[in-house]
Amino acid sequence: MVETVIALVSLLLGAALGAALMVARGAGIRAELADARARLSAAGEREAQAAAELARQQERIAAEQELLRDQFRAFTADAARTLAETQERRLAAERTTQHAEAQRREETMRRLVDPMARALDEVRRSTTDADKARTESEARLTAQVRALMDASEKVGRETAGLKAALRRPEVRGRWGELHLRRVVEVAGLVHHVDFVEQATDTDEEGRRLRPDMLVHLAGGRTVVVDAKTPFDAILDLEDQDVDRDETLDRHVDAVRKRVLELKGKAYTSQVDSRLEFVVLFMPAESFLQLALERDPRLQEWAWDHGVVIATPTILVALLRTIAHAWRETALAENAQQVLSTGRELYERLTTMGGHLARLGKQIDSASKAYNDTIGAFERRVLPSARRMGTLQQLDSEFAAGPIDTEIREITAADVPVEAEAEALGRG
Repeated sequence: MVETVIALVSLLLGAALGAALMVARGAGIRAELADARARLSAAGEREAQAAAELARQQERIAAEQELLRDQFRAFTADAARTLAETQERRLAAERTTQHAEAQRREETMRRLVDPMARALDEVRRSTTDADKARTESEARLTAQVRALMDASEKVGRETAGLKAALRRPEVRGRWGELHLRRVVEVAGLVHHVDFVEQATDTDEEGRRLRPDMLVHLAGGRTVVVDAKTPFDAILDLEDQDVDRDETLDRHVDAVRKRVLELKGKAYTSQVDSRLEFVVLFMPAESFLQLALERDPRLQEWAWDHGVVIATPTILVALLRTIAHAWRETALAENAQQVLSTGRELYERLTTMGGHLARLGKQIDSASKAYNDTIGAFERRVLPSARRMGTLQQLDSEFAAGPIDTEIREITAADVPVEAEAEALGRG
């Protein structure tokens, strides 16, 4: 609008200048000026109309803007309300979902935690019971340890007493005899059948011979067992102030001395020159082990002197071998008896076969005589008897007839009795 005013002013100035010029030019110019004024007036009116129209447009635009602002405020309020409602629904759904998820997780955790809680309770109870049992066990263990200590002291005293007693020859010999008897029982030998204890005799020089045991072998042989093993040096090993090597050397020397004593005894006269060998019995495995520790060739040396050094393990194996030999001998004797009985049975069957053969021949002769008699009877007597029956009107008929069965002969054996017996023996 300012521009319009400026244009109008410029136009007026131009018109004034033109008018001034036009004065000089004359009336035409004044006419033109009047015309210009008329056009200017029309332009002013148009400008006023344009200004009014512009004002109306501005009012309309302002009204439309206010309407738009109202509509925007209303739309914004609706959108906010809708958004709030949507958000509320979403939040409610999420809260429901979260609540369900929380319940599910709580249930899952409960399923996981409950067994653990029960296990913890069980562990707690077990721990309590274990503590109680441990307390009781400790009390029992304390009592047992105390009893063990008392027993150990008692065993120590008894061991000392046993050690002192075993140094006496008669006690040591009796102890060895008891162990020997136990080994024989384990081996399964029978007293007074497979072995004899304490068999007393004298040799040619009048010396008393009393081996601890005589074991009978198959074939009439005999094994002498002596249980009087020297082990004084072994008892000395428990002392702290003894030399181990020197003590073991004394033990080996004592064993060698006992082997030579057994070799020198005249057991041959006692067992009628059927002595197989002599056994030196050591009641404990360690007695021989300690001796072999110092002299590894001790057993070989003793065997060269006709003596076998045997521990319980070795003697059990030896006696079981002897028992097995006795069983084999018994089987052989039974086989011999079976062979003898078979030979006798074969001889008797052969004799009986001869009797049966003669009886068969006699039966065959009697059968032939019977058949001859029946034939003569049928040819000579029966026709007359039938005529007599016809005359007397008798219905009975004589039913006797010949015998057709042949007597079976016994086939004699081709093998002689002696050969058959030998075959039975080999079988």
